[in-house]
Amino acid sequence: MKGLINLCYRKVIDASSQKVWDKFVFDDTYMEFYMKAQYFDPEGKYKTLPELLNNVPNANQLHGMVSTAAIGYLRQLNDIVPDVTNAHGKLRLPFKRFKFEIVHSHIQNKAEHKVAIYFYSEPLTWIDTIGDQLLIAYGDQRETLNKGEEVETDLIALQPYVSISSIQKSIIA
Repeated sequence: MKGLINLCYRKVIDASSQKVWDKFVFDDTYMEFYMKAQYFDPEGKYKTLPELLNNVPNANQLHGMVSTAAIGYLRQLNDIVPDVTNAHGKLRLPFKRFKFEIVHSHIQNKAEHKVAIYFYSEPLTWIDTIGDQLLIAYGDQRETLNKGEEVETDLIALQPYVSISSIQKSIIA
C-alpha cells in the first residue's frame, strides 16, 4: 500500500470542445467574462484577459467572478469527476473541491476563450500501480487493509491531465 492520495484532473474547455456540457460551460463562462470585463474596464481599453490583469487593479478577481457561471453545470456532475473513467469505462471518481481558471479570453473574439477546471478527488487509498493504472480504494481504507480485511477496489487509468495532487504515506503498524 502506497498511501492516501488525492487526484487532480484538469479539464480544459475551449471553442474546439465537442461535448454538450463543455459547450454550455464555454458559452456561459464567455458571456460572464464579457460582462465582468466591462465592469473592470468600462472604457473598453483592454481586449484580452492578460491586458486586463496587467493594467486593471483587482482584475484577478475575474477568475472567481466568472466561475459562478459554471457552478450550475458543476452541480450536474453529482460530485463525480468528468472524463476520468475506471477500468470498466464508468465515471466513479468523487470530488468536492474544484478550482476554476480563465486560461485566456478576448472580449471581441469568443473563439479565443479558454477555461480550465481543476477537479480534486476525495481521498483515495492508493494500493498499487498496475501498468498505467492506479489500484485504489475509495476513502481511507488503510486500517482495514492493514487488518487484512477485504475492501472494494477500482482501477483508474493514468491519463493526460490527471495527477496525484497530494499524498499521505502509510505507516504500517
